[in-house]
Amino acid sequence: MAGIGLFRMFDPKVRRHLISDEGEVVIDEVRQHWVVFTVPMLEVLLAAALLVAMVTTPIGGQPVLLAICLVLLTHAFWNFLTHHRDRFVVTNMRVMRIRGVFSQTVATTPIARVLDITLQKPIIGRMLGYGHFIFESAAQDQGFREIKWVSRPDDRDLTIQRVIQRTGLRASASVDVVQSDEDSDDDGTGPIGMDSAQEVTTTTAPAHHSRPAPTSAPASKSIFNSDRGNWTDD
Repeated sequence: MAGIGLFRMFDPKVRRHLISDEGEVVIDEVRQHWVVFTVPMLEVLLAAALLVAMVTTPIGGQPVLLAICLVLLTHAFWNFLTHHRDRFVVTNMRVMRIRGVFSQTVATTPIARVLDITLQKPIIGRMLGYGHFIFESAAQDQGFREIKWVSRPDDRDLTIQRVIQRTGLRASASVDVVQSDEDSDDDGTGPIGMDSAQEVTTTTAPAHHSRPAPTSAPASKSIFNSDRGNWTDD
């Protein structure tokens, strides 16, 4: 119980960094593989052996052994906290890396920006069940370039790929919905989808009334007057 309480006391508390009001949830919280605690455990065992050796050591040499024990225990505890508080978190919106003991660093990037993931599994890693992730994306400048000591690396890789795939499908579906909404907002003013009635106004030219043709004057007759020697009109 004391060990569980110690773990909870130094837990990085990942969920306080979630955007809960937007529906963000943790898909996977990756702790480092137990192999990283091998060195701290060996240091603790060595310190315990030195404490036992102090019983048979002359009084003059005991302060030296005690100082070595304190250094080993302090270094082991620091390494334990460093590895324990280093978490890689995958949510339905982004990936995060939280690390640090006294000063904490939180690096985040949207899941859509993760372009390529390389999984490296050395021989010992394949035997013990750990691997290293190498991210090729814009996130590499934010602390995501290399994530080491990932336990169950194959399962974690599949989890990340599924989240990336689902995020891409949701993004494409959102684009389709936006395009369909824009098409349905056609008000009929353009040449496509004209639904409003069109009023066609025809203009009738005024009728041109024909004027009566002018009547020609009756033709006059000219008669030659032989007495006067000239022509007279009839």
